Formats: sequence, structure tokens, C-alpha cells
Amino acid sequence: MGNSANNEQQIGTTLPSHSQNANPQLNPRVVVADDHEIVREGIRRLLTRLRPDWQICGEAASGSQTIDVVKTQKPNVLVLDVTMPGMNGLEAARKIAKLNLGCRILIFTVHDSEWLKSEIRDTGAHGYVQKSQMARDLVVAIERLLEGGTFFTDETPPERHADANPRQQSKQSET
Repeated sequence: MGNSANNEQQIGTTLPSHSQNANPQLNPRVVVADDHEIVREGIRRLLTRLRPDWQICGEAASGSQTIDVVKTQKPNVLVLDVTMPGMNGLEAARKIAKLNLGCRILIFTVHDSEWLKSEIRDTGAHGYVQKSQMARDLVVAIERLLEGGTFFTDETPPERHADANPRQQSKQSET
């Protein structure tokens, strides 16, 4: 069981911050929004392990919390789940895109359908990653967004990222 006081402290609030970043290539600021604490923890651990210079500057568990955290933290990239309580991630993405804060939006979802892919593009998001491909695609997708590009997994096969999934690479080398 988790410590509910600790959960309330992190969800919908900002994490300790360094100075606001004028150059996203040096120390990118990332907000992670997902209604499941274990998913946020997994993303945080993956990103801090593979890209220790990236700062997880905030987390949120709902669409409305996400908007508040993005407004206060002004991250370079938002990793945003589609299915959240209250305002869903697609609606939150639309609202955040209209704020013109310069935040690049990466949708992170377990769902896969042509309708959803079209909806994601219509929100103003800059890409999406399926949760089943997190270890392979997440870091590469964020890097593309930071470079000003997009990452839609149905358009461009992801480049092999040297340290994104070492377990998978070792299985491939054994064959």
C-alpha cells in the first residue's frame, strides 16, 4: 500500500525545479500525466535512467491537473495518457495546444485504432507512443519532439535506440 500523503504531494503538483530552461536540448523539462501511479513511476525511472539530464518537473493524474501543471511548469514535453478520470487526455491536449506555451505533446496510450490515431493528430499533439512499446519508443519519441519533429508510430519506423531496451537487444544477439 502506498503512502496517501506522499501520493497527494506528487500528483497534480510540481516536483523540485531548476531554472526554467531556455534551451530544451540541454536539460529538457518533462511532465508525465497518467492516472496510474505505477505508470508514472515507470516512465520516471526509465527517463531518469536513460537520460539523467532530463528533468521530470511535474506529474498529474487527470486532465485538469495536467493543464495546471503545464501552465505552471512550462515543460518542453508532456507525456500524456489518453484515458484519465474527468477530462481525458485528448481534451486536455486540445486545451494545452491552444495555450501556445511551446509544450510538445506526446500521447501515451494502450489503445490502438485508426479513429484514435486521427483524433490524436486533430488535438494538436506532436506524436504518440503505445504503452506496449514504451521501452523501445518513448525516449526516441521525446528526442524527436525536442528536435521539433513528430513521432507517429504508424508513419515512421523508430530508429533503434542504443540503450532504450537492452534486454531485447541481448535476446536478438543470442539468435
